[in-house]
Amino acid sequence: MAGNTFSVMRLSNLTFSAPVKVVIFPPLASNSEITSSPTPIILSVPIFLVFGLGSSIAAIWGLNLPWSTLIQMAFESMNKHVLIAVPLFVFSGMVMLRGGAANRLVNFATSLVGHLPGGLGIAMVLAMGFFAAFCGSILAAITAVGTIMMPKMIEAGYPKPFVIVLAASAALLEALIPPSNAAILYSALTYVPVSQTFAAGVIPGLILLLFMIILVLFKCRNVQRYKPATNYEKLVMGIKAFPALLTPLIILGGIYGGFLTPSESAAVSGIWAIFMGFVIYRELKIKSLLQSVKDTAITTAVIFSIIAMATFLSKVFTYTQFPQFIIKSITEMGVGLNFFWFAMALICLILGTFIEIVPVFYLTIPIFTAIILSFDQSLIHLYVVFVAFAGIGMITPPVCVGIYTSASVIKENPGKAFKEVPLFTAVGILYGIIMILFPSLSTWLPAYLSG
Repeated sequence: MAGNTFSVMRLSNLTFSAPVKVVIFPPLASNSEITSSPTPIILSVPIFLVFGLGSSIAAIWGLNLPWSTLIQMAFESMNKHVLIAVPLFVFSGMVMLRGGAANRLVNFATSLVGHLPGGLGIAMVLAMGFFAAFCGSILAAITAVGTIMMPKMIEAGYPKPFVIVLAASAALLEALIPPSNAAILYSALTYVPVSQTFAAGVIPGLILLLFMIILVLFKCRNVQRYKPATNYEKLVMGIKAFPALLTPLIILGGIYGGFLTPSESAAVSGIWAIFMGFVIYRELKIKSLLQSVKDTAITTAVIFSIIAMATFLSKVFTYTQFPQFIIKSITEMGVGLNFFWFAMALICLILGTFIEIVPVFYLTIPIFTAIILSFDQSLIHLYVVFVAFAGIGMITPPVCVGIYTSASVIKENPGKAFKEVPLFTAVGILYGIIMILFPSLSTWLPAYLSG
């Protein structure tokens, strides 16, 4: 398993660092105003360069900002204490994967629900919901859990197209169920406390988990079931998985108990992952640990490159007062809150089709934040709605990076999975609409925990 996992896990950085086809409208300077060329340029470049090149050209040529100012802003954007938690959680996920924790979680989930209709599918959803939070990337979660579960499901008779899309869809739980790096990055952007964004994702994450389980029960009710595990087998699997199951309790208990900051809890999770791998499960090797450090460095470097480059774009927005212009236009047109929510949902869905959630964060949140505050709405609610619709884009053509990643795990043509996409997309849109219409689903728990 290790060889396949580690080679494919490079796909966790697919939308961050691998060349992607993008359409760029080059900004030109004209009388200190920024305009766009009517002719797009189609390039194959890393996504963080898309941010950096376009916005830095606009800032330097259009706004006459010196390079030194941009570099200073880039370093300041990465110098936020909360961002320390990002590489630490990524490292924790990498070590848990190589140290045997992922296998124990999958086996335990299978023993509990494998005998139910669609039991293996439910087990994958449950394992994905737990493990994805520690991976730091939705695509890495697909690879980690999918490498273990997808071959089992196909061997048991589950249709390959369904398995591919289910793995891609279930990984969206990474952005909602805490501890989530997506929540940390959102907090860094909006200055909403991490404890609040963590709490905001709990109920929506559990609802999405339930939606996935219901979908599996509906689609796979006639698939051959696993032989029910005995109580003794469940107990054994539970005992083996118990150290891994303690991880979120340690992290979240430390944060909400007031003992640890999010960054400190991330450090504790990394230490605990190492302890599990070396002492409890005894599957982690020095070589694997060093590889985890290397992969963490690569993933973190890419994420922070996006943050730095996106800062240029944010500064362009600030100097040109683009968010204020959008707000003024919305006000003059008499656009209501509901129209904005659904317009935002469409934008997130479209952008999510091409890139993962993190780049979409930095591309749109500075604008959406200003607008949502003008409506006197909760930034916590914005986070949940944003994730819901940007995540749908990961399984919708033309790019559908989530499907391409999950298909690569089992070396299958991703085009064969597209027939399952409409059903999952419909369920995802229904879920997103529920999140829009019932903001208390995302705001109640943060308010309760904050007293």
